[in-house]
Amino acid sequence: MGLSRESTGLGAGRLTIEKRFSSDRVIALAGNPNVGKSTVFNAFTNLHQHTGNWPGKTVTNAQGRWEYREKGYILVDLPGCYSLLAHSAEEEAARDFLCFGEADCAVVVCDAGCLERNLNLVLQVLEIAPKAMVCVNLLDEARRKGIVIDLEELSLLLGVPVVGTSARSGQGLEELMEQVAALAEAAPEARKIPPVNYGPDIEKLIARLMPRVEKISGEKLPPRWLAIKLIEGGDESLSGSLAKELGAELAKDEEVQALIREIAPKRQELRDSMAACTVRQAERIAQACTKSSMGGYSLRDRKLDRILTSPVTGFPIMLLLLLAIFWITIAGANYPSQLLSQGLFWVGDRLRELFQWANSPEWLTGLLCDGVYKTLAWVTAVMLPPMAIFFPLFTLLEDLGYLPRVAYNMDRCFQRCGACGKQALTSAMGLGCNAAGVVGCRIIDSPRERLIAMLTNSFIPCNGRLPMLVSLITLFFVSASGGLGDSILSALLLVGVLALGMGMTFVVSKFLSATILKGVPSSFTLELPPYRRPQVGKVIVRSIFDRTLFVLGRAVSVAAPAGLVIWLMANIQVEGLSLLTYCANFLNPFAQLFGMDGVILLAFILGLPANEIVIPLILMAYLSQGSLTELNDLTALRTLLVNNGWTWVTALCVILFSLMHWPCSTTCITIRKESQSWKWTAAAVAIPTVCGLSICFVVAAIARIFGM
Repeated sequence: MGLSRESTGLGAGRLTIEKRFSSDRVIALAGNPNVGKSTVFNAFTNLHQHTGNWPGKTVTNAQGRWEYREKGYILVDLPGCYSLLAHSAEEEAARDFLCFGEADCAVVVCDAGCLERNLNLVLQVLEIAPKAMVCVNLLDEARRKGIVIDLEELSLLLGVPVVGTSARSGQGLEELMEQVAALAEAAPEARKIPPVNYGPDIEKLIARLMPRVEKISGEKLPPRWLAIKLIEGGDESLSGSLAKELGAELAKDEEVQALIREIAPKRQELRDSMAACTVRQAERIAQACTKSSMGGYSLRDRKLDRILTSPVTGFPIMLLLLLAIFWITIAGANYPSQLLSQGLFWVGDRLRELFQWANSPEWLTGLLCDGVYKTLAWVTAVMLPPMAIFFPLFTLLEDLGYLPRVAYNMDRCFQRCGACGKQALTSAMGLGCNAAGVVGCRIIDSPRERLIAMLTNSFIPCNGRLPMLVSLITLFFVSASGGLGDSILSALLLVGVLALGMGMTFVVSKFLSATILKGVPSSFTLELPPYRRPQVGKVIVRSIFDRTLFVLGRAVSVAAPAGLVIWLMANIQVEGLSLLTYCANFLNPFAQLFGMDGVILLAFILGLPANEIVIPLILMAYLSQGSLTELNDLTALRTLLVNNGWTWVTALCVILFSLMHWPCSTTCITIRKESQSWKWTAAAVAIPTVCGLSICFVVAAIARIFGM
């Protein structure tokens, strides 16, 4: 039997499940964030997995296949969420798949160290899924905190299978696979005891609704869960989903509508009471099966949090860590970049010889070798070494559990700007790639605050702009001796530039939240996960393949056509001057107002596909050469720039404009995709550009007034 594509989910927006055989079983994997769900998913599926978006939502889904005892299983990794009440797109996607996705069973992963909080989601899933089980993960960390879970008692209280695991070390995964396989093949059984008892009054309402609901829904949905949701009300997304799945019959049923009208005056009270019952039930179950000899939360973690999240010490430590990462990246990337550049340009020379040996026309040789290949070689040499250092270091902090503490520290700042504290995480992602930072804005629940985060993400310099910033800082504001002190000073100045970018993020966020995106900042739940020893090997592999090569591949894909256009502009002559020169001369009067020249401004415009090629374009125009040029010697590079009119004021204006100008083409496309609006994409281009030009104009004007 061949590959089978089956759509599961809701209406026209069903999630496509790719089965190899029609007999493959579908398993839904749910859980709170930071419970090790991805580790379980990766352990089961190995490399047989793929990712995409939920239909109609900018929420990532992951699917993977594994075989166990000659049977196939498709694991669908649901978005991490704390509830199925659908306060966010992630929770809505998870709820809809559990409701309408036709999974053969559901597995809820819990953190053994904070079982009580996790059981809130477990109880909600048990109400919705006919067949479900619980995986209590991170048992090793719980043991270190003195926490012991009675798994048999937990299984008895929940009425479903429970398996304990330590997924990072592989402990318990074989038993989990066995239980999942058995549950997927078993017939669903009616639970003798409901997961939550809501008290006599609400249970009477449920009992009154269930016969009518069961008659209308049939076997499509659990009637008790549907009755509970009708009593709760207030979830417009669920109402729309139910209307698509069940038609209009439920909304038109007279008995159902009569009961809803009856309870309408006290609906909020009923809703609060039901939520409290779920929380109390989770608390009772957790207390009955959990023993702790150390009070739960790690004493070491408490001490670290007092230091890392303190208003006094938290920010200095954050800045020092950022300084250390930049210094390691700058100091460590210089030599590999030089070697890689020499190697790639040597290959380019051999490629040119091959074309000449084949008697290729000179224009074709120049177009492919000097245009496309040299652009690709430059982008690769400039981007790959710093990314290969920066991304693993950044991922280590993420794996350690430090990044949520950064969001916690920055939350107060963003709240004062009318934005969301989670924007600190998306800004941090923008350091690697602004397009990735824009995609990361999905974690922000409020559409208004999500837009603010997307529109301001480009104020954080991405990996493509960092090399240019470092080069100009080194050339004009630090001595070129290359000693330890110089590299530390470069890192300090770079942190200062980054602080300016963050400051502009705050200012613009405040402006947007007070004008076109006016609103009250929302609250959000941020879990501070336990500190964990990073898995260095996995971190390096994951950061290299998932981040470094992904970002590099995207940059290379846009740099190739850019190289072709640049070569044509540099080599097509009109009355003895290239098109590149004509364009630069045309822009020069305008650029002079902002402390730059026409060549610099043209280089930024042509660098839209990839910021990495701005400096090579400037060099190519100054040297009047038909291809991108590399000058490895910093002294020669500074001399060339100074001979073409550069001063420290010019360098400062270029640094400021590099920090604040239009996003690259990849980021613009990503903003359009995430916002579903050309209007907001245009705003994302205009806002940083206007800010950058305004600040450069002020700096240039002050310099002219004081004769600098």
